[in-house]
Amino acid sequence: MPELPEVETARAAVEAGALHREIADVDDTDTYECRPHAPGDLRTALVGRTLTAAHRRGKSMWCDTSGDGPALGIHLGMSGRVFVTGPDGVLTVGGDYGGPRPDTPPADSVWYRFSLFFADGGSLRLLDKRRLGRVRLDPDLGALGPDAELVGREEFRARVGRGTAPLKARIMDQSVLAGVGNLLADETLWRARLSPRRPAGDLTADELDGLRRELRAAIRHAVRHGGVHTGEVVPHRTRGGHCPRCGAEMVRATIGGRTTWWCPAEQA
Repeated sequence: MPELPEVETARAAVEAGALHREIADVDDTDTYECRPHAPGDLRTALVGRTLTAAHRRGKSMWCDTSGDGPALGIHLGMSGRVFVTGPDGVLTVGGDYGGPRPDTPPADSVWYRFSLFFADGGSLRLLDKRRLGRVRLDPDLGALGPDAELVGREEFRARVGRGTAPLKARIMDQSVLAGVGNLLADETLWRARLSPRRPAGDLTADELDGLRRELRAAIRHAVRHGGVHTGEVVPHRTRGGHCPRCGAEMVRATIGGRTTWWCPAEQA
């Protein structure tokens, strides 16, 4: 499931392989993925332009376009993958995060929901088996909080360290911090040795600073190693799993509507 690190990998793939290439055609015929735009709307807006920069806030990604064109927003949803190919059709960047990178992307897959075809013969394609992603022009990011990787210390303290909501629910609230998903939250709280059930407003300034440091460290680790599934505690989030630090059996509960695992000895 794409979380902030996977979206950053996709953004970097677009930045590395898709910028400054003229868009010759667009497949925007998937009326669900491209809603609320009608088929042809994105094509009309993008053909003849180039992508000039790739940005991300939390799990949301968007690209600037040339000639004062509209921003192109690409949200991966729960299963989206971005493939960028060169003029020869060979994959340059992107693909399955954390798995073996194929030499070429799937050909003519029914799961391609949106595609840019470049004048040089290559493409940028969004493959989304579960059809939960979204492509739209000028996406509205107003409801998002600051990026979880980039938020400053004082803003993090002010946003996270208040209220009675469980800490896990607080850091997963996208209006508080943008980008923290279920696995990243469990990994971060385990690293920080904080209970996911603890009221967020009870944390001290030092605990909040430590939580921010561990969140940033967890994000950097996931980006370097291929995704949030590479976290140290993530493989132990299962029945019979044990804390990789102390050996205590992991416990499970539903917090903030999400399945949550933690170490009862170290995250009391």
